[in-house]
Amino acid sequence: MNLVEAIRTRRMVRSFSGDPVDPVTLERIISLARHAPTAGNTQGWAVVVMSGPEQTARFWDATTTPAWRASSRRWPGLSKAPAVIAVFCRPGAYLDRYDAPDKAGSGLGTSAGEEAWPVPYWFVDAGFAVMAMLLGAADAGLGTCFLGNFRGEEELRSALGVPIGWRYSGAVLLGKPAGSDPPSSSLDRQRLPDSAVIHPGTWKRTEMT
Repeated sequence: MNLVEAIRTRRMVRSFSGDPVDPVTLERIISLARHAPTAGNTQGWAVVVMSGPEQTARFWDATTTPAWRASSRRWPGLSKAPAVIAVFCRPGAYLDRYDAPDKAGSGLGTSAGEEAWPVPYWFVDAGFAVMAMLLGAADAGLGTCFLGNFRGEEELRSALGVPIGWRYSGAVLLGKPAGSDPPSSSLDRQRLPDSAVIHPGTWKRTEMT
């Protein structure tokens, strides 16, 4: 699959067959993320890769509740994802990096603190890494779903032994898609026209912006 095809055909999958993912394929997908852009070459993100029901149960126990699992129409399909990749980033790594002589002039080092950053690039870098994994999985013929950080960050960090100072960015569920994937209501939203998104030279007002 070429890059254009991977981008255009990639979709979020919320129902998995449960079939195991080939370890070599999984390693290759994660390796692609290691080539994603990273501010100042900080490389301030890391992943915990959970494979198989015993390991992925730790993720679900920390980030969902019994009430949610009982009421969610997607829980049966999501829970069968054979691999869950939890993505973490460390803001302190960026503060340390921007204390270095070649970056000190930015004023974004340790003394300035996280609040000095107009954009928290630790999350941006984590997003770059996630997108690389999503495209790599599409190229491998696998389905993926990204779940954001909605609840249970501290519980997950503790369950996985992640050190203090690391922030949970979200998780990539990965595996072979199953046929029963309840459609998302978000699909009812039409894609914005190019004119509402692309502004050559200067911002052009449209009916939607």
